[in-house]
Amino acid sequence: MSDYTYGNDYHYDRDADGIVTVTLDMAGQSANTMNTRYIPMMNEILGRLQSEEGLAGVVIASAKKTFFAGGDLNGLRAIERADEDSFARFEANKAPFRVMEKMQVPFVAAINGAALGGGYEICLACNHRVVVDDPAAVVGLPEVTLGILPGAGGVVRLTALLGLEKALPYLLEGKPSKPQAALKEGMVDEIVASRDDLIPAAKAWIKANPEAWQQPWDQKGFRYPGGDALSPRVRQTIMAAPAMLYKKTRGLMPAPAKILDIAVNSMRMGFEAALRMESRGICALAVTPEAKAAINTFFFGNQAIKSGKIRPEGPAWTVERAAVLGAGMMGGGIAWAQALAGLPTVLKDTDLAKAEKGKAYSQALADKRVARGRMSEATRDALLARITPSTEDADFAGVDLIIEAVFEDIDLKEKVIGASFGQLSENGIYASNTSTLPISVLAEFCPDPTRFIGLHFFSPVDKMKVVEIILGKKTSEETLRKAYDYVRQIGYMPIVVNDSRGFFTSRVFSTYLDEGMALMRDGMSPVAIERAAWLAGMPVGPLAVHDETSLVLSQKIRKTHEALDKRLGVEKGMPIDMEASNAVVDAMLDQGRGGRHYGGGFYDYAPDGSKSLWSGLSQFATGNGGVSVGEAKERLLYRQAIETLRCLNEGVLNTEVEANLGGIFAIGFPPHTGGAIQFIRGIGIDAFAARAAELAERYGDRFAIPEGALDRLRSPEAKAA
Repeated sequence: MSDYTYGNDYHYDRDADGIVTVTLDMAGQSANTMNTRYIPMMNEILGRLQSEEGLAGVVIASAKKTFFAGGDLNGLRAIERADEDSFARFEANKAPFRVMEKMQVPFVAAINGAALGGGYEICLACNHRVVVDDPAAVVGLPEVTLGILPGAGGVVRLTALLGLEKALPYLLEGKPSKPQAALKEGMVDEIVASRDDLIPAAKAWIKANPEAWQQPWDQKGFRYPGGDALSPRVRQTIMAAPAMLYKKTRGLMPAPAKILDIAVNSMRMGFEAALRMESRGICALAVTPEAKAAINTFFFGNQAIKSGKIRPEGPAWTVERAAVLGAGMMGGGIAWAQALAGLPTVLKDTDLAKAEKGKAYSQALADKRVARGRMSEATRDALLARITPSTEDADFAGVDLIIEAVFEDIDLKEKVIGASFGQLSENGIYASNTSTLPISVLAEFCPDPTRFIGLHFFSPVDKMKVVEIILGKKTSEETLRKAYDYVRQIGYMPIVVNDSRGFFTSRVFSTYLDEGMALMRDGMSPVAIERAAWLAGMPVGPLAVHDETSLVLSQKIRKTHEALDKRLGVEKGMPIDMEASNAVVDAMLDQGRGGRHYGGGFYDYAPDGSKSLWSGLSQFATGNGGVSVGEAKERLLYRQAIETLRCLNEGVLNTEVEANLGGIFAIGFPPHTGGAIQFIRGIGIDAFAARAAELAERYGDRFAIPEGALDRLRSPEAKAA
């Protein structure tokens, strides 16, 4: 034993029956993790256990709220090379588990809370897994969502425990399992009613099974559940899996393919060799741009927002009652989100039938959940009871929050805001769901602009769990804090931006649509444009998504901004180049092509639900083509990344975290990049600047990077974020 003891990180207790309970309780941390103290701690624990005479068994427990939180992601993202040193590190990380499996006494995991990633890998190395019956006590291997793989034996052991067919969904999707589902699947072996029952149940199992120390995969004649690699059913899975995986990932995410390869080949070699192959796999993945992007954005970025790092300081605020004005698809969606979160909502429109129709949107969503077993009828009925359709302002007098969600028409918004602001409670706030109109201008229509803010939801609201919070020039810090708390109260992700024409998301999204039009104008085949977008990782091609949002709406928004320009006395208030879109949209509408809702746009729609690109699109090709799919991918992504960079440079965006997460969750920027700013970092700041300059020279100033905009990304503060 070393001079320094890691005893402060765990509790060690031997009972009269010779069973030792090791309770992990890493000092100075809210959760147990595989940090730099983890391996010495485990070696110390195992050394003590090996020296115990008459040891009957071991229970691994936790004194934290969770069982074990997993690996050290700070250390992981610092790895720069897949070399012998990093390989040795991963081998050392998993070595204690093999020692546990060979000690010839049974080990039991007493799972009191979430056991994810490395935490569940500890459980897999135990002979028996007991979990408390609590929805928070989830188990699973989410590493794939961070661009890596379970490198402490997770791939190899879960495949051996469940068999390939059952293990692959958990390995390739990374979804956690609650106790009952985990028991059904075989991921845990026993459920107890309370945390107090965990250790007694674990000890009882050890007493009843004193010889059950050898893992199934170490026993002579072991066969994989569901069949080995040569069985017909498993061979069928192995043959079909790569194609299914490519359909989901488009070849843009290396982690799922690597996990599949290791899981399959682990069945064809010895257990020790399979563990080494797994270490080589995570070693290779840890240095990929995709892993760096995922860890920075989806873990540390999400953590920054969830922890309140970006939230203004001040007391917590809760909305007790709210009103939504405008019961269209957006207003109905906001009412659903609020009612689902337990917030009573008045849904107002000019006609009661319209308000009832808005509530019917929630009815349809709730009925679908009931039909799928995801919601009880009683829960549905309670949810719907929280939505009150109305035509009268008096019905929402004294509410804490009013959200105006009427059509994007400045004159209409002026009328609605002015008429309804007085219904707020003394400390309430008023929000507009505008997607592009300046909050500072809309705030002029209410008596107290300090209590006015933008809350831009995205359609469909029930699926797009992000809200763009827009600060007007006179919006108070208190109003921002309250809006931030409200967004988190309903379970959505808040992205805070400063006032600007088009804000952040609408500006960047518009550039995506416009570049699709520009590619078509340059003579690229519409089929190739849509294919390039798909290969780049965008969820929907620019032509298809324009049909869904409607060309009619695009033109109306443009005309609204032209009217606003006249009101404000400016020549062109929207700061983005939409030349290609404007020309194509106007010509399409002149020919009766308004989008899907209007019977057809860029696509023709058949009665059976199928669609095909409209043959008349060739009229817009004024160039001679010659744009490769590779360059089209670059243009679609660079255009959005440069506009995001402009927003950051202009102060519309405050942080890289919000730029990255907002771009992915609100706009659909390819997740494998980690977001638009992380995309720039992944390419390399200088390399990105050089390629953008080439595109600007060939295609115009829309690809020009503002002077000094990249300096912020080079700063030591930004690199450390």
